[in-house]
Amino acid sequence: MTLDERLDRIVGRALELEALLASGVSGEAFTQASREYGEIEPVVSRINALRAAEQEALQAEALLADPEMKELAEAELSELHETLPQLRQDVRLAMLPRDAADERSAILEVRPAAGGDEAALFASELFDLYRRYADLRGWRFSVMDYDESELGGLRCGIAEITGKGVFARLKYESGVHRVQRVPATESQGRIHTSTVTVAVLPEAEEVDVTIDETDLRIDVYRASGAGGQHVNKTESAVRITHMPSGIVVAMQEEKSQHKNKAKAMKILRARLYERERAQAHESRAADRRSQVGTGDRSERIRTYNFPQGRVTDHRVNFTLYKIDRIMLGEIDDFVDALTQEEQAALLAAEGL
Repeated sequence: MTLDERLDRIVGRALELEALLASGVSGEAFTQASREYGEIEPVVSRINALRAAEQEALQAEALLADPEMKELAEAELSELHETLPQLRQDVRLAMLPRDAADERSAILEVRPAAGGDEAALFASELFDLYRRYADLRGWRFSVMDYDESELGGLRCGIAEITGKGVFARLKYESGVHRVQRVPATESQGRIHTSTVTVAVLPEAEEVDVTIDETDLRIDVYRASGAGGQHVNKTESAVRITHMPSGIVVAMQEEKSQHKNKAKAMKILRARLYERERAQAHESRAADRRSQVGTGDRSERIRTYNFPQGRVTDHRVNFTLYKIDRIMLGEIDDFVDALTQEEQAALLAAEGL
């Protein structure tokens, strides 16, 4: 089937749905038709824009034979020849299968991996990087848990990032981030390599994941922390174990046991939801490992080399020499490059 034939089929289906909705259909049929129409209407809008531009180009070409209109027609064609490729690309991108989680808010988890104190210090800096990025995008960054080390590093940081399209922009950040620099504690000036793991999970609603209360083991205990922080005399900290999956979530940021449990359940739902998504991806022919990598925490995705001032994303072999700006949260160049790479892979897989 040619691309034009596929576009005709989409437009035809939209007309069928419009007629169905206008006929007074109700109940489940109305709900399904409304949902389907909502999904394809943006595609149809782009198709209509493309075809209107193509029609204008044909009309302008017809005027080239008219001496009085030739100059005007040439100017119009020049403009259309610049816009038509982008309109065609917009249509192709609109036809790609959508990740249902892209528009959701997200749960961010940052933890040091290899490198001891230096890894913990860089984990703290990465956590701040994402806080700044959220500010730049106009998202709300709410710390759910922040376990600080004795030297001011980060043992574990978890945040809820709320806004439109958060997961679509941050999902590529999941993986191992490597830092190469001379630690402040290094007396010989040697460059050390440390790693930090980042996980970005789409936020899940209660309807997305069914959790049987009998599958949970909930332990409460007294909170503790570096330098006496978070220490209290009541058992406010909560540890939830989901026995079927083995997932464990501990939360002690709040002084209220009830609030800590609510936060822990939110994180548990997100992890279970992402686990279900990962299993669904594995069952498909083109799973995410064949694309640019959007979730494997063992995958080394990016290196931050401070002596050379460069940051390299290994998935797309993309390097920028502005590490200071990147650490201030300016990571859109990386996100855009990764998005374009995945879109190109999906376009090829869909034959578009």
